[in-house]
Amino acid sequence: MTLILSAKKRESEKADSVREQGLIPGVVYGPEIEPVSVAFQYNVFEKLYKEAGESTLIDFSVEGAKEPTKVLIQAVQYDPVSRRVTHVDLRQIRMNEEMHATVELHFVGEAPAVKSLGGTLVKAHNHLNIKCLPKDSVSFIEVSLSGLETFENMIHVKDLQMPAGVISTDSPDMVIVKVSAPLTEEQLKAMEDQGPKGVEEVKVEEKAKEGEAEKGVADDAKAKDAKK
Repeated sequence: MTLILSAKKRESEKADSVREQGLIPGVVYGPEIEPVSVAFQYNVFEKLYKEAGESTLIDFSVEGAKEPTKVLIQAVQYDPVSRRVTHVDLRQIRMNEEMHATVELHFVGEAPAVKSLGGTLVKAHNHLNIKCLPKDSVSFIEVSLSGLETFENMIHVKDLQMPAGVISTDSPDMVIVKVSAPLTEEQLKAMEDQGPKGVEEVKVEEKAKEGEAEKGVADDAKAKDAKK
């Protein structure tokens, strides 16, 4: 499916004036075009952004242009109070050159260690950095949770089923998700004895243990590579 976005040129209008009209000010730039100031219809851009994210190619047209330009949404700025979009950057993409992007991770299914053992799913990362040709770009990558059968199991970048033509630029040993064990009786008692402060200390302790576990897995992987 091709996503389409259009905008009008913004000649001398200031950004605040554009926003007062219910529009979003923005700029389009790239290796083959001069930067152009534009204005988007707010509702149109908001709807498209939810669907496209920052890794899906868009056919962008600006008034007066003969044909659309392939772009990515490079950056979106928000008002810190209202959280409304206040500015958008679009970057032109060359179809024959490799591009870098950040895509969402969609977690699929239920981890057996959560369902059967009462553990808690811990997502270390919700996004992945990738590179690919524009024709191979994707808006998300699925992560199956079916392999998380015990509290020792972890899903790393190297375990992901990557779409054809897409390569992750993150470390292969980076942990994406795991399942943490339920709190022990000692931890629960500590929470009851120390109140809210005890809860935070238990969380910090659990986080430290998870970090040590992840480091141990990475160290084991490096040791194996060194022996090869």
